[in-house]
Amino acid sequence: MFDVRKTSNELAVSRIVRRKPMPRRSLWLAALFIATLALGTDEFVIAGVLHAVAADLGVTAGTAGQLVTAFALTFAIGAPALAVWLDRYPRRLVMCGGLTVFVLANIGCAFAPDLASLLILRIVAGLSAAAVSTTAFAAAAESAPDGKRGAYLSLVTAGLTVALFTGVPVGTWVAGAWGWRSTFVLIAAVAALAEIVALATMPRLPGSEPVALSARLAPLRRPAVLRMVVAIFLCGTGGLMFYTYLGPISVHALGTDAHLPVVLLVVGLVGVMAALLGGRLTDSYGPRRARLAILGGHALALALVAIVVVAGASPWVFLAGVAVWSVFAWALNPPMQASTIAAAPEAAMTAVSLNISGLYLGTAAAGAAGGLLLDRLGAAAIPIVGAVALAGAWLIAAPSVRARAKAGEG
Repeated sequence: MFDVRKTSNELAVSRIVRRKPMPRRSLWLAALFIATLALGTDEFVIAGVLHAVAADLGVTAGTAGQLVTAFALTFAIGAPALAVWLDRYPRRLVMCGGLTVFVLANIGCAFAPDLASLLILRIVAGLSAAAVSTTAFAAAAESAPDGKRGAYLSLVTAGLTVALFTGVPVGTWVAGAWGWRSTFVLIAAVAALAEIVALATMPRLPGSEPVALSARLAPLRRPAVLRMVVAIFLCGTGGLMFYTYLGPISVHALGTDAHLPVVLLVVGLVGVMAALLGGRLTDSYGPRRARLAILGGHALALALVAIVVVAGASPWVFLAGVAVWSVFAWALNPPMQASTIAAAPEAAMTAVSLNISGLYLGTAAAGAAGGLLLDRLGAAAIPIVGAVALAGAWLIAAPSVRARAKAGEG
């Protein structure tokens, strides 16, 4: 995605950015936040409109779930290649160009006449989202003052998390009021706002020197990094399979999807607190203990939800089970990223980008496998298979990772 070493150009850019007035800096960082909010909503909102899309297009819910697969798989495969190709161009140009394509793709989704057209447009949206997100992280890191890189990056990341309890529930509500197509219009409008603010306020950050894709993927030659990528892939497959098909699962467990907006809101609210909890556990107990505790809790929580779904329960019991699952599901990212960095500290950003690619590949697998399970075995099979995948992730992530750059257990 970008080189963590400070080049002379980057240092010059940092000095230029530091001269910017604080309000202007706040505005363009807000633009990055709004952009990732739109990307996160576009990725996850299918979970809230799945039945409506399937009914309107005359397909099964499992088939409609492949819209998640198309977006996530394109993002996972496209991100490294686009990072190599676009890294040499000015950040504002890439950011605004990517957002333009993203806006047009989502407007197209609102008018798509059939599933094939919608799938193609989701692929285009996934590619543009990959370009925007990698550029947003690069711009935030390159312009951050000394000692503030983590804060700048966390603000960009926050857009994806906030999408869970704002964008997705609001998008689901909009779909219920005006139809699922209006949700994509809403996403396009939010992205267009981000583009306007970025175009007006984003500093002129030049591109970096070209870096070969083979060099970016070099950390994958390390077994420890590869284990973390495989583990996060299984986490994405197991946990996000459950989230993607939460609508059909709710119908199976409760007989209706009327409670789905509330369920999604709870998932998002718990998710923000869980992400902070994951970071604190990582700092307090180390990446290995944190990741194993959270992974183990994730698998057990999803297994308990599976029992609730199979046995049937009141909405309150189901909601409580989903809330407990959310604690572990959204606390996972900080220790997994820290573990991946510990395995390749000299190429930290590259390692994290591979971690993100693994997560999106898992998301794609979740959409595909979950659709097959839903259509052939029913909704109750999804949390069961998801729990098994998470148990596999725990076993793969169990060995320690030696941190080479500084002392501490990975």
